[in-house]
Amino acid sequence: MEIRVNATRQELMRLKNRFRMAKRGHKLLKDKRDELMRIFMQLLKDNRQLRQRVEEKLSAAYSSFLVARSTMDPQVLEEALMSPTAKLELKAGTRTIMNAEIPVLEAVQKGNIYSYGLADTSAELDEALANFSALMPDFIKLAEMERTVEVLAGEIEKTRRRVNALEYVLIPELESTVNSIEMRLAEIERSNASRLMKIKDIVRAH
Repeated sequence: MEIRVNATRQELMRLKNRFRMAKRGHKLLKDKRDELMRIFMQLLKDNRQLRQRVEEKLSAAYSSFLVARSTMDPQVLEEALMSPTAKLELKAGTRTIMNAEIPVLEAVQKGNIYSYGLADTSAELDEALANFSALMPDFIKLAEMERTVEVLAGEIEKTRRRVNALEYVLIPELESTVNSIEMRLAEIERSNASRLMKIKDIVRAH
């Protein structure tokens, strides 16, 4: 579909400038899309690796806890875990990747994870708590990474739509309109030249 404009040289220059800008914008957006895809694929790979490590560590921590629960008196176990003294402080911020705002999470753990006396508890409980505590930074990193993947996926889709709109709609329309105006101006020039020739012939005849 052509863009409806007047067939003038001024309009032709304006459309040619717009066409050049659209082509340049298309290239920049394609480069952005390709770079976002590269970052996205690397993040997916890192995410899978981190998730696998977290699941392995979590399985080991649960195994230690199950052993502790099977060897300790239930009431003693409940009392040992009733009043935790350790606290986790989460700092949240953002940063940008190719104009996409992504989260930055930082966890700071304070206090002693062992809030009980060691006389009546088992070494397996100590090991389980240590494993769970060591997992917290990975949990936070995994949450940050998965949210980043979501944000980048949305930015990639938005950029892809803009690239397609330029490539398949605006740029062809501008090119077609420029060609149409150039043809129309050429016709006008030929018509004017023909009239001038006729006028000259009439003048010569007199």
